[in-house]
Parts: sequence; C-alpha cells; structure tokens
Amino acid sequence: MAKFRFEDLHIWQDACRVGDELDSIADGLESAGKRRYAEQLRAAALSVSNNIAEGSGSVSSKEFKNFLNIARRSVAENANIVHFLARKSVLSRPDAQRLLQELDSLSAKILSFSRSIS
Repeated sequence: MAKFRFEDLHIWQDACRVGDELDSIADGLESAGKRRYAEQLRAAALSVSNNIAEGSGSVSSKEFKNFLNIARRSVAENANIVHFLARKSVLSRPDAQRLLQELDSLSAKILSFSRSIS
C-alpha cells in the first residue's frame, strides 16, 4: 500500500479528526434542511487536511509553509462557521466551545509545525 508523507504528520491526523466531527455536524445540518450551511462547513473542514496533504508534496519549504498558512486560514473559517451555528442555535454552546478549543489547538499546532520547517 502506498504511503504518503502527510500520513505521518500529527497535524494532518488532528485535522482529519476535527474534520470528521465537523462533517458529522454537516450531516445533521442537511437533515435539518440547512444544505447551504452543510456545504460550507464540509468545504472548510476538508480544506484544512487537504492543504496540509497538498503542501507536504511541495519541493520547497517556502511552498509547504504557504499551504500550512492556507490550512490555518481554513481553521479560522471553520471557527467562524461554528460561531455562526451557535448564534443561530443550530449548535449548542457547549459543543461550540469544545470545537472552538479543538480548532484553536489545531491552529497553534499548524503554526508551530510551520515555524519548525527550515
């Protein structure tokens, strides 16, 4: 079986885990007839792990760091969507706070990893 560089990255693994949680929320949004919210959440959630994976295939550190920056921006987009869903009472405040903490932690890990790249 093929093995890609990104599969060993803890930030990619964390991004997948959080992305799976956000995707489950999107499933619930679709069931509630909020398809547009679900689509936006899915796209933003998948963007984080996608950019980490894509960046890991870069030939230069500068290019990889750029993809990590995009991944962090997608984390911020997810945080905004979580805030929005909580304001609309689509997501409970405790669930929103937990997700926001996970997203904040992921963002910090991505930044730390990016700074470690020469």
